[in-house]
Amino acid sequence: MNPPDDNLAAALARHEIELPAPQIVLLERYCELLWDWNSKLNLTRHGDYEKFVARDLLDSLTLARFLEPGERVLDVGSGGGTPGLVLAVLRDDLHVSLCESVGKRARALADIVERLGLPAPVFHARAEDVLAERRFNTLTIRAVARLRKLLEWFRPHWKAFDRMLVIKGPAWVEERGEARHYGLLRDLALRKLASYPLPGTDSQSVLLQISRKS
Repeated sequence: MNPPDDNLAAALARHEIELPAPQIVLLERYCELLWDWNSKLNLTRHGDYEKFVARDLLDSLTLARFLEPGERVLDVGSGGGTPGLVLAVLRDDLHVSLCESVGKRARALADIVERLGLPAPVFHARAEDVLAERRFNTLTIRAVARLRKLLEWFRPHWKAFDRMLVIKGPAWVEERGEARHYGLLRDLALRKLASYPLPGTDSQSVLLQISRKS
């Protein structure tokens, strides 16, 4: 839990991250709402600003660097709102939709979005079902499944989106090998866009882009 004198601004300063004041206010309110819901549901594994910044915010900021203005983004398996909801705060020029298949989590997420006043639709559905009816530029995916599973799930739906941006840990190389073994990358291009330290560990996080070959 947060020390009595800690707040989001202090955690941002420790990580040398600068954000506009209105974004800090919204993100701090988001954390409060998330942690309140977390006392009833399992939405997040953290409960303090330090871990929020070091994990959720850092991942979301990395994603934000590789999204173009005006992109239609579907956040797959949004859970408690990372990275999708956080992206909606950081980049109000994007059209972000959140997708969560578990009913209780989707309802909690919709409540948080409404209280924050964000224009981010929440779909209580599997992402594959959303893609059957709507089109997006980018799918953002974090902590949902191994690459093999993701590529199997979305293989029939490539006409509904242009690319995936997937956040992975150090096991990504092994997962890439598994996906190749099953022929799931034959018609796809996988590119590592960024790698960055996971604070407090010796591990690296990576941001992968997967798209159809030209």
